[in-house]
Amino acid sequence: MTLSTFVSADNADTNIRHLIGQKLMLDFRYFCQQDTHCRQPMTELPEELAQLIEQYHIGGVILFAENVQKTSQIIDLTKALQQASDTPLFISIDQEGGRVARINRAEATAFTGNMSIGATYQKHGEKYATSVANAIGKELNSLGINVNFAPTVDVNANPHNPVINVRAFGEDPKIVAQLGAAQVKAFEQNGVISALKHFPGHGDTHVDSHTGLPRVDHTLAQIKQQDLYPFSQIIKQQQPGMIMTAHIQYPALDSSNVTNKQGENMIRPATMSRAIMHDLLRGKMHYQGVTITDALDMAGISDFFTPLDAVLETFNAGVDIALMPIQVRTPADLNQFKTFFEALENAVKSERLNRQELIQSNQRIAKLKANMLSKQVTPSLAIAKSILGNPKHRQIEANLALDAITEVKNVGLLPMQIKDGDHIHLIMPDRQKATALKQALLSEVDKKLTISMTSLQAFKPQRAKQAILDANWVISAHASPLQSAAEIGGMDDLAELESYEIAKQQQPKALYELMLFAHTHKKASLFISLRAPYEIAKYAPFNQAVLASYAYNVDVATENDVRGPAFTALAKVIVGHAKAHGQLPVSIDLE
Repeated sequence: MTLSTFVSADNADTNIRHLIGQKLMLDFRYFCQQDTHCRQPMTELPEELAQLIEQYHIGGVILFAENVQKTSQIIDLTKALQQASDTPLFISIDQEGGRVARINRAEATAFTGNMSIGATYQKHGEKYATSVANAIGKELNSLGINVNFAPTVDVNANPHNPVINVRAFGEDPKIVAQLGAAQVKAFEQNGVISALKHFPGHGDTHVDSHTGLPRVDHTLAQIKQQDLYPFSQIIKQQQPGMIMTAHIQYPALDSSNVTNKQGENMIRPATMSRAIMHDLLRGKMHYQGVTITDALDMAGISDFFTPLDAVLETFNAGVDIALMPIQVRTPADLNQFKTFFEALENAVKSERLNRQELIQSNQRIAKLKANMLSKQVTPSLAIAKSILGNPKHRQIEANLALDAITEVKNVGLLPMQIKDGDHIHLIMPDRQKATALKQALLSEVDKKLTISMTSLQAFKPQRAKQAILDANWVISAHASPLQSAAEIGGMDDLAELESYEIAKQQQPKALYELMLFAHTHKKASLFISLRAPYEIAKYAPFNQAVLASYAYNVDVATENDVRGPAFTALAKVIVGHAKAHGQLPVSIDLE
């Protein structure tokens, strides 16, 4: 593929195969030569997939952590993907920062996520939204990745939200809109298309659309003032290249029914709603860019629709690109894809799909690709190595982590006045996090200090209680809610996610019992909320001090060295080498 052969928006190909192919974004997360359950990461483009991209004029691909393991390998892969296509490919990724970051954290800069940015807003305004997106944009562009499914501008109004929580900037729609607009501008100035998500809003749900179909029963006034507000403001101020749909029912916006594969009538998810995706987004909100579905293999769609029907409904709703419409994991799947693609061709011929709308959609896609090419750099290993995780980006990461630390409660405990011979006992979700905080504390304290650890994954209660009795200080921490499929990776990880939840679900009870034991024995106690801070209301009464970090990612993890920016920041605040300047970006009832 060369620029001279690129089909521009002005002379977009009207061939049916091209029209359909450009509207598909596939994932090649795994690919195996054997027709078995495949978990072999696709790190080099096999000839079969290169031929599929070329033969079907595929418009884009999405990369997962399995596909992006090392800098040199990523560059080789993105180059091979582009060379396989006769038109420029959208090469996309979920690199939000914080808990959703696909590229190896030891090489790329992951940062501490949106809610930590929200916690800095009162003091720093848009500073970190801009600097973080600038850094992520530069790093992605250097690798040949040109679409980032970010920022998340859902307004997290539900403390029980299992999938958004710390991926949101906070609960104030105006602040979310301001920070989201800053990130859109920064991403796109650095040659990376941004994709606002999840339209019309995933913030007030208690169901994860990876595992079910959420429903939002807000009034029209609520929807306008809360859910839609960030999208409408950003479209006016800094129109993004893409907007991603949400697999959510919004009866106040569209209460019409669609028949699912079980033959039942159900309210249309927003992804399949023309009233939402066309009439509202394009008509009333005047969005002119490209729309893309959230992954169509998510249970919010795949539990109710076949891949073909999902794509037909999506396209007829006016959405431009179907993301992950059908799995391609083995050579046998190539035949299934052929059947699927031919069915879409026949749908155009039989007028189940409107050809003129496909042409208009292709024109939007071609226009965005032409704009993308004007800002895209040619990936170079030397340049990428100088950009990924460079000292400037790591310093921004460290500064954000520190400026986000929030002191929610402090009754004469912080900063800890640690003396020679003191004993600190840590109660943490797992050994890695305990080790990270232990090493961070030891690096900040110039005293002879004993630090013992209890991992909530596996511990002996009596031994843990004895350690509490022996300690001068008890520091406990928790991360709530558990990781979602979006954070772990995607729908391929659901089996692992279920076993993970079973293993983790007893942690809050164990933590509560140990915390109560320390409180009963009048131990100087600090609680740290490592993720969504809503849990603080439950644990605050048993601690003299409470901190929130909104993050717990580890960037370095070897046998003798475990480090992460949030743990370094926490240690500095705990011992008084820095102050906690963050402000809670969501409401917590401490009464």
